[in-house]
Amino acid sequence: MTDLDAFRADTRAWLAANCPAEMRAPVRSDADVCWGGRRYDPSANPAQARWLTVMGERGWTVPDWPTAYGGGGLSAAEAKVLREEMAAIRARNPLNSFGISMLGPALLKYGTDEQKREHLPKIARGEIRWCQGYSEPNAGSDLAGLSASAEDAGDHYVVSGQKVWTSYADKADWIFCLVRTSKESKQGGISFVLFDMASEGVSTRPILLISGYSPFCETFMDKVRVPKANRIHDENKGWTVAKYLLGHEREMISGMGLGGQGENPLVAGAIATVGLDADGRLADPLLRAQIATFEVRARAFRAMSERFIDQLKAGQAHPAQPSMMKYYGTELNKSRHELIMAAGGSDALEWESERSGTGAAPRAWLRTKANSIEGGTSEVQLNIIAKHILALPGA
Repeated sequence: MTDLDAFRADTRAWLAANCPAEMRAPVRSDADVCWGGRRYDPSANPAQARWLTVMGERGWTVPDWPTAYGGGGLSAAEAKVLREEMAAIRARNPLNSFGISMLGPALLKYGTDEQKREHLPKIARGEIRWCQGYSEPNAGSDLAGLSASAEDAGDHYVVSGQKVWTSYADKADWIFCLVRTSKESKQGGISFVLFDMASEGVSTRPILLISGYSPFCETFMDKVRVPKANRIHDENKGWTVAKYLLGHEREMISGMGLGGQGENPLVAGAIATVGLDADGRLADPLLRAQIATFEVRARAFRAMSERFIDQLKAGQAHPAQPSMMKYYGTELNKSRHELIMAAGGSDALEWESERSGTGAAPRAWLRTKANSIEGGTSEVQLNIIAKHILALPGA
C-alpha cells in the first residue's frame, strides 16, 4: 500500500465516522448551505454545525492551505483524494465562502504574513463571511474603469463610491474591494483593500431579480475609514491582485456546470412527466436523446474540470484557462435548467405552490440567466479565449 492509498483508507474511515447522515443528503435550498459568519446560528442546524466544526478542526474546510493559516496542509494529490472520498458518500461542503474560493488564494499569494495570520484562520473556521466589491454602475465588463475613490489620509484611506451586484452584501461581515487611489493610470491607479461592513458609512440595498430571489445588492460607501494596513499588495497595484482573484472566481462559477450531488432532478422530472416505456427507458425519445447528449457533455466537463484543478494546483494551468471553464460551465448550467423545465412539463411552471417548493424549478431556471453575466460575461470570456488561448488576431 502506497502512502496515498493509506491516506485514502484513513480518509474514508474518518469521513464514515464523522460526516453526519444529514450532511450526505442533497442540498434542497440555500438554508442547507453553510456560509458561516458572525450571524451564523449553529443551533438552526446542529448536524451542519457539527460537520463544520469537525472539518474545521482538521483543517479540511481548506485542505490544501498551510496549517499555519488554518488549513489541512495536504498535498494536491491528497486534496484530490479527499474530494473524491467526499463525493463518494455525497458529503456536502462543510463551508461555502467567498473567502475560501476567492480572497484566500489572493491573500496567500499577495498578502503579508500578518495579513494572512489575521484573516485566513477566520476564513477557514467560517467566522467571517466575505463579499466582493468589484463591479460599479459604470464599470462592469470594463472593470478597470471603476471610480470608487480612496483618498490618502495618512495611516488610512477615506473611501467613497458605489458598488453594484455585490453578492450577499447584506449578509457579509467584511468586503474585499477595488478602489481608485490614482487617476494617472486606468489599471495602474487601483488598490485592493479590505474593510468591515459594519464600518461607519457603509450601507447596502438589495436588487430584486426576475426570479423573485435576490442574492445581489448595491453597496454604498460614504467616507469610510479604511486602515492602510488593510491594503493588499502595493498601492496602485490592486489590478494585479484583482486579475488573480478573478481567475479563482471564474473557476468557482464554472463549478455550476457540474451540478449537485444526489438525485438528478433532470432525470427524476422527466420520469415523472413522460414516464417509462416497456424497456424501462424514457417514453419520449426526443427528450431521452436531449438528456443523453447533455449527460455526455456534463461528464466531459467534469473530466476536464478535474484535469484543470490538477494543473492549477501544480502551477501548470494556462492563465486564461479559468475563462474557458467559466464559459463552458455556466452555459452547461443554463442548458441543464432549460432541460429541467422541458422535462417538468406544465408542472415546472408552478411559481408559488407548496408542491413545487415555491416555484423552485422556474426560479432556478431564471437565476441561471445571470450565470453568463456574473464574473465576466460570456462574450468577454470568449474574447479572452480567442486572444490568449487560440492566439487569434484582433479585429
